[in-house]
Amino acid sequence: MKFGVIKERKNPPDHRVVFSPKGIKSAKERFSEASFIVEPSEVRTFDDNEYRTIGIEVSDSMEDCDVLIGVKEVPLSALLPKKKYFFFSHTIKKQPYNRKLLKAILDKNIELYDHETIIGSDGFRLIGFGKYAGIVGAYNAFRAWGLAYDGFNLPKASELSDQNALEKALSKIEIPSIKIVLTGKGKVGGGAKEILDAMGIKEVSVEEFLQNSFDSAVYTQIDVLDYNKRKDGKVLGKTDFYVNPQDYEGDFMKFAKVSDMYIAGHFFGDGAPFIFSREDAKSKDFAIRLVADISCDIDGPVASTIRSSTIEDPIYGYNPHTETEVSYKDTEAIVVMAVDNLPCELPKDASEGFGEMFLEHVIPAFFNNDKDEILERARITRDGKLTKRYTYLQDYVDGKE
Repeated sequence: MKFGVIKERKNPPDHRVVFSPKGIKSAKERFSEASFIVEPSEVRTFDDNEYRTIGIEVSDSMEDCDVLIGVKEVPLSALLPKKKYFFFSHTIKKQPYNRKLLKAILDKNIELYDHETIIGSDGFRLIGFGKYAGIVGAYNAFRAWGLAYDGFNLPKASELSDQNALEKALSKIEIPSIKIVLTGKGKVGGGAKEILDAMGIKEVSVEEFLQNSFDSAVYTQIDVLDYNKRKDGKVLGKTDFYVNPQDYEGDFMKFAKVSDMYIAGHFFGDGAPFIFSREDAKSKDFAIRLVADISCDIDGPVASTIRSSTIEDPIYGYNPHTETEVSYKDTEAIVVMAVDNLPCELPKDASEGFGEMFLEHVIPAFFNNDKDEILERARITRDGKLTKRYTYLQDYVDGKE
């Protein structure tokens, strides 16, 4: 089985890669039947020579590969017919801008596996860059605080080499006695928590956070039932929330009344209540001064996120009374950090971590007859058609949706 690690061709350039040199070396050690070719790239965070040094072939020719692995969407002109491809296709939610991509994949008889569709038997995703979004998002939250309130000046995360460098930079600043609420206990929330813990910020329980004042910075990490409640007052557990989100209403305002910073690292499902609305943000009791929206759903559950921001210009202000964007220095503004491609700021660490997950969950499936049905669940197209699991995309492909 020959795997090809393809170059990233999408603009703006993405420096990440699925397999670092170290990752390929580990894969070859575990699976002697696996061989790898790396396509040359001038933007990849790992130089071509780093692959050559450990004996990995670097070549422009990918035609002999069975499986081609990338991060972002592959341009239509670069798609090789009759190959297996892994990349984030951004098609499974019927994204209009990528309809032509999925159609081309079908026309070229390509077998597509989207990184988002690589799930376990429980339906949860097995691989992703979420942890690194959380790490960079939390770092950017404090960078934004320093810029907005003239407290300190941190360098951009993209100017630093790795997570250790981020933590070292954060160790040099003095954090005021603010209260930070973090939503989400998945990979994104876990990444953000790593940064908060590395900074030595004390974690407190929900009860302590809501009821007490503190002489130093503290945070609480909350899950869905901490900030949502059933309309009938019953407490039935998280599964009920995921199955019946329409039976719940938001209960985040109790946190908004006592928090200075909000780091949004949650997953937002269809039908779930908004975390805070535009009307909530207008309340005189709404105390949050800065929102780091790692999840970045535009006009969604976090009302202050009215657009995504960029790595180059990551911060803007939201005036809750006029519901408009203003300078983040405006005294009435909620400071917003809503960069939608945060892992790109930490490409080496993100690539290493992603490759470890890909090696653990995906590569073995090619050599064990897919006994855990990882490939079977993830496969979107085959033989020029949508697979049974993804036939709901046919109208989208046909341009009817």
